Amino acid sequence: MKRLLLVLLLTVSACGRAADESTPEPLSQELCSTEWYQAVEDATGTGDGQGHGPDLGSDEWKSVVEFKLGVRGASDVPPRSSEAWCRYIDAKLRSDSSATAGPGPAYSCDGVETGSIEELVCLDAELSLLDRQLTAVYRDALSKAANEHPPTLKAEQRGWIKGRDDCWKSDDERSCVETAYQQRIAGLQARYRLTSFTGPVYYFCDGNRSNEVVVTFFDTDPATLIAERGDSVSLMYRQRSASGARYEGRNESFWDHHGEARITWGYGAPEMRCEKTR
Repeated sequence: MKRLLLVLLLTVSACGRAADESTPEPLSQELCSTEWYQAVEDATGTGDGQGHGPDLGSDEWKSVVEFKLGVRGASDVPPRSSEAWCRYIDAKLRSDSSATAGPGPAYSCDGVETGSIEELVCLDAELSLLDRQLTAVYRDALSKAANEHPPTLKAEQRGWIKGRDDCWKSDDERSCVETAYQQRIAGLQARYRLTSFTGPVYYFCDGNRSNEVVVTFFDTDPATLIAERGDSVSLMYRQRSASGARYEGRNESFWDHHGEARITWGYGAPEMRCEKTR
């Protein structure tokens, strides 16, 4: 009888240990602590996997965390300097409806073609997350575009999907797909004012005040701007640059260098030297 009781106790103990080992550790209860920041970092992965990334707990780091969770620019996100921000992110990570909770993209992976770009997204956790983020941003953009005439957003999205799927032609399919998602998310956030922005900022070019370019800068990833010149509008994405802030669009570019902006507008057009209006 005693041997049977001992066996039962050991069995219960072993089961308890197995349950503990299979249960993921919750985030630290001490919000905004170094340990809590590290738990959030482990859950979201703001770096590049090679030890490079924003400083833990910095405003830049918090901005990337918001982006990873698909909430950057959302009206209900508290200020990053507050404990309410930590409480919001903590709840977001714990929630079953969190952007990190889903195992795949927003679309069904059943029956996707083997070797297709759709399959690539299904098999890649980071690309799947980007797809879910884009779906959320696109839904918000649709609500803003409800009164657009003519309604073009749905047609544009179909065109974007075709362009994404053409990444099979690229030498680096994954990088092509990742860039396509990042730019589409940023472009929709800028175009439909779904994130914070600075501006408009007015520039006059080549010493002619009637030659004006109006620029609005958006807190997206990658950073974007929308420039307007007369009846023309250009969406531009920030590029890597040794100095200054350089943006490029379809046939336009903007380079803010030492307080002076250099702008090209149109294919093959000469570069204009532009100054902010005072």
